[in-house]
Amino acid sequence: MNPLTLRELDAIDVERLNGVGRRRRTALREVDVETVFDLLTYYPRRYVDRTAQAPISEAVIGSEITVVADVLSVSARRLRGGRRLVSVDVGDATGVLSAVFFNQAWRERQLTEGRTVALFGKVENYRGHKQMTNPVVDVLGDGAAADRTGKIVAIYPQSESAGIVTWDVANWVAEAQRRCSARGIADPLPDWLRDRLGLAERGQALADIHEPLSMSDRWAARNRLVFDELLRVQLLLRSQRLAREAHELGIAHKTAGNLIETFHRRLPLALTGAQRRAMADIDADLSTPRPMHRLLQGDVGSGKTLVALHALLIAVQNGHQGALMAPTEVLAEQHHIALRALLDGFEVPDEARLGGKRPLRLRLLSGSSSGTQRREVLVEVATGSADIVVGTHALLEESVRFDSLSVVVVDEQHRFGVSQRARLRESGRDDRRIPHLLVMTATPIPRTAAMTVYGDLDVSVLDELPPGRTPIATEWVRGPLAAESMWTEVRREMEAGRQAYVVCPLITESESLDARSAEQMHAELVAGSLAGLRVGLLHGRLPSADKEATMNRFRLGDLDALVATTVIEVGIDVPNATVMVVLSADRFGIAQLHQLRGRVGRGSHESTCYLVSDDDPTPIAVERLNALAATNDGFELAERDLELRGEGTLFDERQSGRNDLKLASLARDLTWVQAARDAAADLIAADGDLDTHPALADEIDWFASRRDPDYLQRS
Repeated sequence: MNPLTLRELDAIDVERLNGVGRRRRTALREVDVETVFDLLTYYPRRYVDRTAQAPISEAVIGSEITVVADVLSVSARRLRGGRRLVSVDVGDATGVLSAVFFNQAWRERQLTEGRTVALFGKVENYRGHKQMTNPVVDVLGDGAAADRTGKIVAIYPQSESAGIVTWDVANWVAEAQRRCSARGIADPLPDWLRDRLGLAERGQALADIHEPLSMSDRWAARNRLVFDELLRVQLLLRSQRLAREAHELGIAHKTAGNLIETFHRRLPLALTGAQRRAMADIDADLSTPRPMHRLLQGDVGSGKTLVALHALLIAVQNGHQGALMAPTEVLAEQHHIALRALLDGFEVPDEARLGGKRPLRLRLLSGSSSGTQRREVLVEVATGSADIVVGTHALLEESVRFDSLSVVVVDEQHRFGVSQRARLRESGRDDRRIPHLLVMTATPIPRTAAMTVYGDLDVSVLDELPPGRTPIATEWVRGPLAAESMWTEVRREMEAGRQAYVVCPLITESESLDARSAEQMHAELVAGSLAGLRVGLLHGRLPSADKEATMNRFRLGDLDALVATTVIEVGIDVPNATVMVVLSADRFGIAQLHQLRGRVGRGSHESTCYLVSDDDPTPIAVERLNALAATNDGFELAERDLELRGEGTLFDERQSGRNDLKLASLARDLTWVQAARDAAADLIAADGDLDTHPALADEIDWFASRRDPDYLQRS
């Protein structure tokens, strides 16, 4: 009988295991465990090494240790100020230790008498007794069920709401392993690859990750399973890319000419080395009939717009059209304004006109375009008289048909679905040739993540800032006195002729989120700290015409301050704006805060970003705010962000609810990411198939079938 493949394990319902009835199956579904494969890859989050366990009597005051003991008693009381204190006494054969928990009332239900627990924390001396304050807690079991002295005990992710506890998971995993032992678990990797990388067999790795005999066994198991996760992603990406390249035909362009020469001659600033390299990459792509699929990754203010315009002008120079699609009307309008200024006075060949030239025509198409404007743009797009079109989702409508679209630029591409991007490219030509695609992001991506998430895209990175950009000072503001001082500084800056943004996380008050709304903050500032100054309001619920009018007033300097939601996160370019105030900053992620900060520092004046937090932010929020205050480097922040939040959110847009990187860490596993990329190149044929490795081919086919249709598609 052949060993079990992952496809077969994924077809076995967990309800077939002893001890998993209908009620338990429902609980497991809440933590995304439905099959035996899901259970075997429900990995421990940490381990308690009871082979070298220290008894309570040897716990030294001031040391950080793990103790394993039984709960002897539990009590709870309310302190002054309303805080709740839970006190727990635990003991082993050598002594007793107390643990106290502040504002964790649920501990009283969790730590009932008789349970065996592992506590990790700093040992303190409180009135002559050993104590831990808010230690990390793992419930190992009830009495004899948790008696695993002398072993390494796996601690699994637990869910109080679902009733999932670590010792139940351990028992179910052991049962699954026992049931699999008769046939064993198949290993699709060829022996030469396992030997080259020093990897354990898959079946052994799955056994050792759950019940290692030593910590070295655990690490060897992790290495193998991490490699498996990363290799599946790389093989799928590589096969899709090679298959796509074998079937797609694009348009070859001449990349030198009068229009490009004029563009570079008129540039207001010297290009950075990174911009020149990116343009050279694009030139090489556009000169061939293989459709470009390139990611342009650059920090805020790194000059992506100029690189994108270079690509669009190559299309126009060759008698074709270019399109730039942005996710919001505010961003599309900003792009239109920026391109219009750069293209003022440009001409293109036109044999029908006297002199053989006409002005280059740049058009804007968005949801707020009037009926007349829309009809005019549609005609110009269809006849080819519109050379470059900037737009929002409106470019995707059935009525939009291009005459000869050859270059598509998609900004902040992660906000568009795969089918949306494909729709724009497919509507651009009647000859079935595929326009070249340049996707841009202002969110710096760690190198490991770019190699994994964007493995089927060529990547150009803008890692230099153009001359003239001033560093932005960032201050974390905490407490009413600091906030009062901040508003004084903000007012002083505006009275000196500069402008400010004030960003709020909500439009109106929400009972579920204790954060100030843009509307309330606008009213408070007009009546208080910024009284007598011109303060505008901008949020997503305003009519498009009102949003455009408000932004224009701010750009022209008719407003001193703009109170807004995160609608101004990307694309707004007002060089006179030197102050960014982000309220409830502890509720935002690192990437979003960095994007908001990038709205200032765009001129020659010194700029400041104030991050205003709640009085008692969470520990992870403190880490985020400290990181922002420490550096302006978006790539350094991206690495820190990845460390803090893990990998799941990187793939959320392309998942069907199951995380493909359950064990691999893009923040720590660069070596294995590179190894997986190299192995994928060795394993897969030039046309994108795995015919010489049928077991791997079947696994990748199964892996792809678990994804939603948009998963990791980039065409």
